[in-house]
Amino acid sequence: MNSILLILILFIPAFASGIAVFFVQKKGTNFLKLILSFSGAYLFSITVLHLIPHVYQSTNTSPEVLGIYVLAGFLFQLFLEQFSQGIEHGHIHSEHGHHSHSFPIGIMFSLCLHAFLEGMPLAATHQTELALGISIHHIPAAFALGSILISTQLKKNTIIITLALFAAMTPFGFLLSKAISAGEVGDIQQYFDKIMAVVIGIFLHISTTILFESGSIDHHKFNKKKMIAVIAGVAIALASFAFVDEHGHDHSHGEHNHQEHHDHDHHDHNH
Repeated sequence: MNSILLILILFIPAFASGIAVFFVQKKGTNFLKLILSFSGAYLFSITVLHLIPHVYQSTNTSPEVLGIYVLAGFLFQLFLEQFSQGIEHGHIHSEHGHHSHSFPIGIMFSLCLHAFLEGMPLAATHQTELALGISIHHIPAAFALGSILISTQLKKNTIIITLALFAAMTPFGFLLSKAISAGEVGDIQQYFDKIMAVVIGIFLHISTTILFESGSIDHHKFNKKKMIAVIAGVAIALASFAFVDEHGHDHSHGEHNHQEHHDHDHHDHNH
């Protein structure tokens, strides 16, 4: 995928959904909840279908060590949520109590760190699936962040700049990782599998939390819609998995045949 297109896919949905808090009534967020359910299902599915199999095919690190990094990512996300209050999976807590008039530094820092880490593996592989997963799950996260910011006494311009900063963190993680992997800063190729394992742990935590907590909604009609959204997320992930798997299999099979043919010709030439 083209780098500019990738950056736009990562930046625009997050920034637009954050800005949407200025125009959308808080009570009319059922559609956002459906997006949240869809993103949880899609994120979980691409993690299981694409990311985990890929990272465990790596020859650089043993499976046991990769498992430790996955667990570390899961626990790290659990730690981050002590500061972010669960905004990564669309939680809006400003309605529960006091309205702070100060800038939510802890929330912003943990969200930006989380978004930055998600962008780093994009320089390696599975750009399309991973970018879509990140982009979709940042929609409710950015909306929740915007809701927190708008409940403070911050100026509108400050809120917009803050949302733009959050939306830019994943592209920044991607660009920095790409620059390092290209040898412009240093050699990060050997660490891509470990970084991906950490992101897998983060994704597993976020996606399962979304799926479990979205089932606590009382309205039965909305639960039906939520189930449709979940099935749609899984279906799209499965469709992309089937397409990529078939394309990759054919491509690798062709390369294998070409190599065999080349070796056979070389052997005949020697004779």
